Amino acid sequence: MTDTPPPRTTAPTRCGVVAVLGAPNAGKSTLVNALVGQKVAITSAKAQTTRARMLGIALHELGGTPTQMILVDTPGIFAPKRRLDRAMVSAAWEGAEAADAVLLMVDPIKQRRHELEPLLETLAGRPERKILVLNKVDRAKKEPLLVLAQELTGKVDFAEVFFVSALTGEGVPELKDNLARLMPEGEWMYPEDQVSDASERLLAAEITREQLYQQLHEELPYDSAVRPEKYEVRPDGSVEIHQQIVVTRDNQRAIVLGKGGSKIKAIGAAARSELMEVLGVKVHLFLHVKVLENWAEDREIFDEIGLDWVR
Repeated sequence: MTDTPPPRTTAPTRCGVVAVLGAPNAGKSTLVNALVGQKVAITSAKAQTTRARMLGIALHELGGTPTQMILVDTPGIFAPKRRLDRAMVSAAWEGAEAADAVLLMVDPIKQRRHELEPLLETLAGRPERKILVLNKVDRAKKEPLLVLAQELTGKVDFAEVFFVSALTGEGVPELKDNLARLMPEGEWMYPEDQVSDASERLLAAEITREQLYQQLHEELPYDSAVRPEKYEVRPDGSVEIHQQIVVTRDNQRAIVLGKGGSKIKAIGAAARSELMEVLGVKVHLFLHVKVLENWAEDREIFDEIGLDWVR
């Protein structure tokens, strides 16, 4: 999130790309945040939270060699039904192209077999170096974990298998060491202090969308969006942000607003607090809700939320 040129150094450096794939809600965004060391991707208990490819940029020093890992946090891969679904799945597979390693993350508790099996079939035929990561070791039982690992490695030629808890951080340092080892020698693609390729404008919209999911749970359907309308730095250094929450029906608008506007105020307050922490400045956040019945067929909205328009 800066225009500072990458650091020039005569010391050898490593730099590569890691695509993070998996069924919806496997914990991919939580893992990317853990590897980067701070929040770059939104997380939610709601499946299919990630929509566009979001890059997290993790730094690591291994054996005295500074290493930059470009982590492509992809949308969960599932059977697409609508244009929005197709755009998300397209973004996920594009994220895997030309990666130095493809990391498949699996939730051993839910598994989501109907989405995991087609993913395994596709991965089996891909040339990239593949790594299996079984998540939630803090909650899963050891014996079933080992059985699942053996089964999955029998279907895909995984170079390594890791057992982690993206939430608690267990096993993450070992995974990070291994990923750094796989990165080829080369100059860094991003400046040292950059942690994501997402614009602050888009990241702000994503943080508000995360609060929508966290505070409304199952009340609000998945097909809502947050459109960035204005992002302006005021003379005093604070940031003024205007966003539009898009829903498909009037009753959804009422849910987002809450009684007397109480819910949208709570969403705004939580998003504002997190934005101030992420951006490091005072934030003035203004939200309003609009009903657009067919917003998922609107090319302009796709562009605004960082997805390619697909047929």
